[in-house]
Amino acid sequence: MWWIFALLSAFFAALTAILAKVGIKGIDTNLAVAIRTSVILFLTWGIAFFSGGIRNISTVNKQNLIFLVLSGLTTGISWLFYFKALEIGKLSQVAPVDKLSIALTILLAYFILNETVDLKTLIGALLILGGTIVIIF
Repeated sequence: MWWIFALLSAFFAALTAILAKVGIKGIDTNLAVAIRTSVILFLTWGIAFFSGGIRNISTVNKQNLIFLVLSGLTTGISWLFYFKALEIGKLSQVAPVDKLSIALTILLAYFILNETVDLKTLIGALLILGGTIVIIF
């Protein structure tokens, strides 16, 4: 079942990239990220509230909070760079290079989280790396 959600995530990420490329025309990309983030802020808090997830806020401990804040900071930084890349580059090149994050995530999960990496995952990561090199050069 996880792969259905992952495919939906990929579809909406692709749609997000198209909408973002059109949406940044003629405006500052930092402003564009701020607008996008504001929408996400209201949407996600609304979902947490109406789904009842907000009732579990007391289960959030200091470690959860620290790492979620750090994750939020790195997400924001990533979006700022992504939107800047979209402003000056082609979406058909920026989006695939951005997906190098998949290979980097696999690498970091191996070293930081001690996750095992099987052969097919390693081959997939190397193919992503190879594709990124082809697109850049």
